[in-house]
Amino acid sequence: MVSKLIAAVQSVIFNRRFLIAVILFLLLIPGLFYAAEGCKNLDSFASPLQESTCTYLIEEKFVTGTVLLSFTQVFILIILASNWNLTGGFSGYIDFGHAVFFGLGAFGTALLMGASRWEAWPVMLSDWSFWPAMVGGGVVAAVFAVMIGSATLRLKGPYFSIAMLGTLVAMREFVRVNSNISGGGLGLSLPIILNRPLFYYLSFVMMLLVVSLIRWLRTTQFGATLIAIREDEVGAETRGINTTLHKITAFVIAASFTGMVGGMWAYQNTYIDATIVFQQNRTIDMVMMTMLGGLGTVAGPVIGSAVIYWLRDVVWSNFLLYHQIFEGLLLIVIVLFVPNGIMGIFDKEKSGTSLFGVIRGWRQKSPQRSPSE
Repeated sequence: MVSKLIAAVQSVIFNRRFLIAVILFLLLIPGLFYAAEGCKNLDSFASPLQESTCTYLIEEKFVTGTVLLSFTQVFILIILASNWNLTGGFSGYIDFGHAVFFGLGAFGTALLMGASRWEAWPVMLSDWSFWPAMVGGGVVAAVFAVMIGSATLRLKGPYFSIAMLGTLVAMREFVRVNSNISGGGLGLSLPIILNRPLFYYLSFVMMLLVVSLIRWLRTTQFGATLIAIREDEVGAETRGINTTLHKITAFVIAASFTGMVGGMWAYQNTYIDATIVFQQNRTIDMVMMTMLGGLGTVAGPVIGSAVIYWLRDVVWSNFLLYHQIFEGLLLIVIVLFVPNGIMGIFDKEKSGTSLFGVIRGWRQKSPQRSPSE
């Protein structure tokens, strides 16, 4: 009975027509918001149908600015979790400092848009419009990923994780104490913009782009190489694969998109400081969402992000003082009882890896000597 139910759910969720219908629905949501706002500005109604429709949209509040903001946050979480999954899930390198690229992208975008308080800041690197500044934030994150990845990705297992965690903490303190860059205690203020449909569509398109790119990479030789590195990096090296180059490439791709999301988030919030954007909790969110959905899968971060956001919203509104305890317990439950995530339930071949498998890779035993030796 359970297997039949799982098969039925799988046939619906992973049906191409169902996915297209969901995408079209998400694209039309801001249209309802604009329709409701237009109804409020009408002095009179042209027909009874228009009156009834406007009455429903205004009174029921089907789509409001808060709803658009909630969807935008979900899309951002999906992008962040998918980028982290490219390194942690596909390559098998658990990154506890991935939020450093989010912060670099946020500050890079803010500085390029003219938010710097430093009088010596170059004129050619200020007063940019949002779009090139957001891309510039992604470039800043990508350049830093090349520099730090060239050193840290040569480490293995927990040494890489600790090195990235130290990178996040060090960068946060470096930015915080350099008031010319971070604005000190005042932070940095970006131009105020009140256009939630813009950020909704932007985050939605970026989410589709990132998920589609990762899905395509999964089917290429590059994706197969990352999986080979995750399963047996030494074996991949013996076959002539340049594992360092492949790891750095995946690292840079994930960092660039994370940096652009950080820039978009900064512009949406209009204010940033080092403590806000270089948060360790943001990396923990990426880990939890990816693990809940399925580590090393394409759809896992999408499902995990949506579920975690909904659960967090429910727990936050009902148990404000205990929501962090709930998140800690949820992480423990995921590791102990759902190591393959939600996608593992629907994947008979268990193609995704679990955190246990990654940890076992860290603690590989040295080859035993034969009795003859």
